[in-house]
Amino acid sequence: MPKLASHLGHLGAEVKARLDERLSMAPLRAFAAHLIDAVYPPADSDAQGLAAARWSGLRFLDGEGCEMCARPFADGLWRGAGGLCDGCTDQPFPFLRARAACLYDDASRDLVLAFKHGDRLDLVPMLSRWLERAGRDVLAQADLIVPVPLHPSRLRHRRYNQAAELARPVARRLGRAYAPDVLRRTRAATQAGKSFDARWQAVRDAFAVPERARAKIAGRRIVLVDDVFTTGATLKACAQTLLVAGAAGVDVCVLARTASRTAAL
Repeated sequence: MPKLASHLGHLGAEVKARLDERLSMAPLRAFAAHLIDAVYPPADSDAQGLAAARWSGLRFLDGEGCEMCARPFADGLWRGAGGLCDGCTDQPFPFLRARAACLYDDASRDLVLAFKHGDRLDLVPMLSRWLERAGRDVLAQADLIVPVPLHPSRLRHRRYNQAAELARPVARRLGRAYAPDVLRRTRAATQAGKSFDARWQAVRDAFAVPERARAKIAGRRIVLVDDVFTTGATLKACAQTLLVAGAAGVDVCVLARTASRTAAL
């Protein structure tokens, strides 16, 4: 019963936050799968559903990359606290700092995609704690924790927003305000190439802050949460929208960071 109470509380909070986006009841289906896993745990996995063999291949990032985009430096050298990569030096993002829990590579890809596309909400406790540890410094300074939103049509298709699933428990554990309603995606995703420029053209005007939410973000420090940082185009669009609407500053926390500027997601 504690699991049921926890899940119903989780579902109720999301329904209140996204009622006008008509969330489906798929989280209940995912919860039923969680109950089955609890009774009959996978034989080749640990308690969180992660195969033991995967652990040795995961590369956790602990502030070793660029301060602004969290990408590991190509030369493998640590450039000191606050060091920036050449890309961020030449063309800085509107957000100040980014933190990533792990590298998005062959070792982590299946895990991330299972969470992102495979209804594996049972991974949330583990993955959200990874994100929380990676972003502990920026999260400690946050006034609001905001998930990158999905367009309502994508949300209905995917059935849950993976960024929200990461952000909500982190905000709860840290006692920070969780604000899924201050940023909206106003235009559905379009087919785009893998380059930053192509993705930027697809998302540059795709987000908005509702008028009623402007007072909530005015003068506040915001941490944007997403699952994977690839080119950074979506995060740039979100951060820019929040800053124009009055946010004092924006930082980023993601579950995984690609090493290259393109990746199959």
